Amino acid sequence: MAAQQEINIPKEVAEVMHQLTEAGFEAYAVGGCIRDLLLKREPKDWDVTTNAKPEEIQGLFPDAFYENQFGTVGVKTESDDPALKVVEVTTYRTEGKYTDRRHPDSVQFAEKLEDDLARRDFTVNAIAFGAKRQATSDKAQEYEIVDPYGGQEDLKAKVIRTVGEPAVRFGEDALRLIRAVRFAADLEFTIEDGTSKALEANADLLAEITPERIGDELKKLLMTDRADYGIELLREYRLMRHVLPELEEGWGMGQNKHHIYTVWEHNVRSLKYAAEKGYSLEVRMASLLHDVGKSRTKQGEGPNSTFYGHEVVGAKMAKIMLRRLGYGNDFTDYVTTLIRAHMFNYDPEVVTDASVRRLVAKVGAEKMRDLVAVREADRIGSGVPKAVPYRLRHFMYRVEKVLTEPTSRKQMRVAGDELIKELGFEPGPRMGAILDAMFEEIIDDPEKNDRKTLLKRAKELNALSDEDLSLLRRAAKEKYEAVLAEEDDEIKSKYRVQ
Repeated sequence: MAAQQEINIPKEVAEVMHQLTEAGFEAYAVGGCIRDLLLKREPKDWDVTTNAKPEEIQGLFPDAFYENQFGTVGVKTESDDPALKVVEVTTYRTEGKYTDRRHPDSVQFAEKLEDDLARRDFTVNAIAFGAKRQATSDKAQEYEIVDPYGGQEDLKAKVIRTVGEPAVRFGEDALRLIRAVRFAADLEFTIEDGTSKALEANADLLAEITPERIGDELKKLLMTDRADYGIELLREYRLMRHVLPELEEGWGMGQNKHHIYTVWEHNVRSLKYAAEKGYSLEVRMASLLHDVGKSRTKQGEGPNSTFYGHEVVGAKMAKIMLRRLGYGNDFTDYVTTLIRAHMFNYDPEVVTDASVRRLVAKVGAEKMRDLVAVREADRIGSGVPKAVPYRLRHFMYRVEKVLTEPTSRKQMRVAGDELIKELGFEPGPRMGAILDAMFEEIIDDPEKNDRKTLLKRAKELNALSDEDLSLLRRAAKEKYEAVLAEEDDEIKSKYRVQ
């Protein structure tokens, strides 16, 4: 056993463990939470394992809930931290065969911690931390790390290794094939040689896994910092054919003079940029798949080859791929919209505010910044050293100018038709002057942009002479133009354009 490292668990977890041990049971924090603590990472959730049976756990924690057949009880805490609101407490167990490559045919509760650790997937996830013995009046409670499979040594060596025989572990649940790759990408580890060989040898077991489960693992993989490394491993170990086979069609396919990488390399490098920038799952998925249609649209060879319409074909392919993996309609539509629109023109000599508005109307305002992010990833994936050149910065300036446009009477809570209906105003220059004057006032004080307040103010302004209203309107227009110019300068400065 490796030398013990200092482990500090949250008070909520410590209290759950304390209540179990005080009642005479064993209790150990186990799995990913201990792995992450040893790596000085923030655990995403907390799991405790114990020799107490589910009904005994519920007896100690009246608010706990037990809704599964695997001995896991959810113990509620009063923590504000989402990762600690529920601590999952599971009875030691052993498992029967995995006939369906997903769930054990049977689950038996065990008496020893070591039996429970023996069923886990990888050594780095088979480390437990808990009470060595009960506290007494003269001695404090002592804690220990239980690590029968050398998980701590593998953490130091940065290695992913199965618990026991790799082929057996992958045969139990074939999704572990992708999990091994995900952990390698997330932790920035390599995969141990025996485990690595078993990955490739057992790759076709993934055909027995439901696409939805594969889709869930793919999401988690894409959200790691080294998602590109994970995608490369999926291809290397022959797993990609069961995940995104259409993406693999671009392997080895050369491009034209605008690219220095193959279609596959370009897509993976685009994902790498999106992950490094910390972009959303939608942007990462779109960056990976944005040129998936090139494999089916290529014409010719060499520097002058073409891929006309690849964004249209790619969007259709992506829709099929994402739906096959069980992703919802909203996510699928968002990603395919980004893919379909990623070839937008951003030449300053061609792009106008009107053309940007048309693109916004087509794509949706909420997707515009993500669309530009995908285009950035596209450029860096092409081998271009500068991801956001002047032309793309200038386009984003125009986009933000159109998206922000706060200087519009459309934002007013009262419109001309309401002045006519509620106050009996007549359409014409006088009513326009009143609206302009009120708009100038809410620019200075947005709190005045209230329907009741504006109707009252409209009555007051209507009592003024035509001359006074004309002066107010002139002042309002000057204020409006000044605000426009100020905002325009701020946006230009943000995107470093003239």
